[in-house]
Amino acid sequence: MRTYLDCLTCIVQQAIRTLQLHSNDEQWIKEQMDAFFPLMRQVSLELSPPENSLMMYRYVAQVTGNPDLFKPMKEANTRKALELYPRLKRRVAESDDPLLTAVRIAIAGNIIDYGANHTFELERDVERVLAQDFARLDYPEFRRQVERARHILYIGDNAGETVFDRVLIETMNKPTTFAVREKPIINDATKEDAVAAGLDRVARIVSSGSPVPGTPLHLCTPQFRELFRTADLVIAKGQGNYETLDGAPRPVFLLFKVKCEVIARHSGLPKGGIVLWYRT
Repeated sequence: MRTYLDCLTCIVQQAIRTLQLHSNDEQWIKEQMDAFFPLMRQVSLELSPPENSLMMYRYVAQVTGNPDLFKPMKEANTRKALELYPRLKRRVAESDDPLLTAVRIAIAGNIIDYGANHTFELERDVERVLAQDFARLDYPEFRRQVERARHILYIGDNAGETVFDRVLIETMNKPTTFAVREKPIINDATKEDAVAAGLDRVARIVSSGSPVPGTPLHLCTPQFRELFRTADLVIAKGQGNYETLDGAPRPVFLLFKVKCEVIARHSGLPKGGIVLWYRT
């Protein structure tokens, strides 16, 4: 998916919000934004939004001296999600269709997103997502492929959301590799975040090599690209993976919540909709 003009506004807003994590001095933030605006010339409308956001997050890391400003939030969200974990597991166990319920839970976790969705109330919003109808649901094909799969590649998204992913991985009960970002960016999950969520108990954790909040294959490691090519089933979580895997050279199951008008227009799905989409 390419970048649209509306995405430029989003990059600027993300820059301001991220700088505010470091300081509440408006004059200082204004000075950093004055220096940042010329960098927006680097944006290419031919690249995906996550690829274009990389220069902004690198700039913020440079001027703040902190490459992981979201670390406290990631840790807090993971702790809160782990508190919910026993209740989520009970919902799966008591469900008439445990796999579908686990899919819902995994998508519900996608609300933990400081890129597209800066504010949320985790427990309330999870319950809301668990109760809503799907905007797109390619579930029969998903169930069929999970049953046949010998190895699943699961591409993660945000820290804390990883606990919800764990519920789905445990429910599928198949050998799974869980892919994370190479380095901290926004609140996306790194290996450290995945281990904190307990994913190392249910999956092999690898880095995709991606430095951006998504998975553009040309920026990933050769080892990850081989995993992507050979896995029986690929699951990708979140909008960033939707944006960067659009047009991928193999079918992918996309699980996410539509959080902005750009994604709604591009996908043809309503803003706020929850999605299990088999993109071929």
